[in-house]
Amino acid sequence: MKAREAFQQDRFGVFIHWGVYSVLGRGEWVMNNEKMSIEEYEKLAPRFNPIRFDADQWAKTFKLAGAKYITITSKHHDGFCMWDSKQTDWDIVDRTPYGKDVIKQLAEACQRHGLKLFLYHSQLDWHHPEYHPLGMTGHHSGRPDSGDFGKYLDYMDAQLTELLGGDYGPIGGIWFDGWWDQQ
Repeated sequence: MKAREAFQQDRFGVFIHWGVYSVLGRGEWVMNNEKMSIEEYEKLAPRFNPIRFDADQWAKTFKLAGAKYITITSKHHDGFCMWDSKQTDWDIVDRTPYGKDVIKQLAEACQRHGLKLFLYHSQLDWHHPEYHPLGMTGHHSGRPDSGDFGKYLDYMDAQLTELLGGDYGPIGGIWFDGWWDQQ
């Protein structure tokens, strides 16, 4: 209850959807909406190079606007991780020329500037081969027709442990999305 009350008292925050899909500028659902295969979609990663990203500037600007927190995409439905995940190389550090952990940078900037960091995290994953049954979306990705959802849940649990285990400092909250895909 305390967390809910604190969230309500904060009243204003900034919610950012940002990832490899940004290269195309057609939204975070582009892989599904344009029926892109994993192989085709992975070609975007070498083009994702946000060299002008400045976590401190973002934090300063958002705080000046009155924001109390920032929510950023740690992983959207495309499975691309905006942190240095040890569970996959499908992340900003290993697959892009940028090669830096965006979540880490933003977490540190939030701490320096007195903002809370919240994470948006997709529970569905169009990229992971064990995400089964396929659910309602991502049918054109080229994933295998079978998989072990238990293994996928272990993968997701390990990733959440990476994010929430302390290396990123205090996390104000997590916004889960995508469980509806399995219903």
